[in-house]
Amino acid sequence: MPFYHKLGKIPHKRHTIFKKPDGSLYYEQLFGTIGFDGMSSNLYHEHRPTQVKEIKGSYDVSPKIAVANNLKSYKFKGFQVVPAPDYLESRKTVLTNQDCSIVLAAPQESTEDYFYKNADCDELIFIHQGTGKLRTQLGNLDFKYGDYLLVPRGTIYKLDFDDENNRLFIVESHRPIYTPKRYRNYFGQLLEHSPFCERDLRQPQELETNDEKGDFLIKIKKNNEIFDMVYATHPFDVVGYDGYNYPYAFSIHDFEPITGRIHQPPPVHQTFETDAFVVCSFCPRLYDYHPEAIPAPYSHSNIDSDEVLYYVDGDFMSRNDIEAGHISLHPAGIPHGPHPGAVERSIGQTGTEELAVMVDTFRPLQVTEEGLKIADDSYHKSWLDGSHD
Repeated sequence: MPFYHKLGKIPHKRHTIFKKPDGSLYYEQLFGTIGFDGMSSNLYHEHRPTQVKEIKGSYDVSPKIAVANNLKSYKFKGFQVVPAPDYLESRKTVLTNQDCSIVLAAPQESTEDYFYKNADCDELIFIHQGTGKLRTQLGNLDFKYGDYLLVPRGTIYKLDFDDENNRLFIVESHRPIYTPKRYRNYFGQLLEHSPFCERDLRQPQELETNDEKGDFLIKIKKNNEIFDMVYATHPFDVVGYDGYNYPYAFSIHDFEPITGRIHQPPPVHQTFETDAFVVCSFCPRLYDYHPEAIPAPYSHSNIDSDEVLYYVDGDFMSRNDIEAGHISLHPAGIPHGPHPGAVERSIGQTGTEELAVMVDTFRPLQVTEEGLKIADDSYHKSWLDGSHD
């Protein structure tokens, strides 16, 4: 849950006269969620943000479902997603359900010719490889390896990359993404036992204000179609705003792991949540310190959720034959656990350098055609004794 933020010039009171130096008015916009009940910000524009010159058309980007009802564990080799110059064309949905989609992207070029708005979903963009700048009408954020970028739905943005070597793990969410409720007090402040605090959340500090007229293409995603809409004024014309609804960044390296004498359950790694899924960060940490502790996780029955684990870096103690960029899917309804030999290997170990992002969804995920292109079809057999390749 973001906290109050103010950037640029704003009037003393909301919904009151706010004049430019020439005496004309700035234009106010309430940028909010969940009707008037969710988080919102008040933006002040150089021009009316409603000036559409042309709608050039739309095209369908619905993920093509290959396995609608899945009860098979999969491993997907994420770095086999072929890089593409264009950001939107590089995005490949590998798993999806009614609440969220898991997307991989390897864009080689910055978004030069258009702006992008996802009107369907919040986007949580994890930077696995690459550096650059997220530019939005609510301000800019520099990003680097290990950053989560939380982009609220409706945010108009561009991604500027420093070079062509970029790998992104993206969660699109139809539900608002918040920090975990149990780590916040009544007022929304992160509590002392939270694995991160407000000073770890990076808010926009650089605001672009462009007082320009012309033809500005915004690609807007709505109901799995992208509409090409031409606006008459520059989308980044905000002179100031305040409120709670804005993009922010959080580095996985600033997550402080919670450890114990015996193995801790996955919720201690929770970083974000919705009412339909949670996101966890597995970070370098000391292992359990009971003298007879088994650091490897115990087998677990996923009765109510599908588990997606995206492997980022380090040693993945509980898995065999796992590399950076791999994704494992363990569906609800069947147990999963450490690979053969992992429990024994873990005994006596004192720490791990693993880095991974986990998404647990409360409704089953469907496997897409793009997912099957990079799938290891034999992964579900890898728990058989002596059979794992």
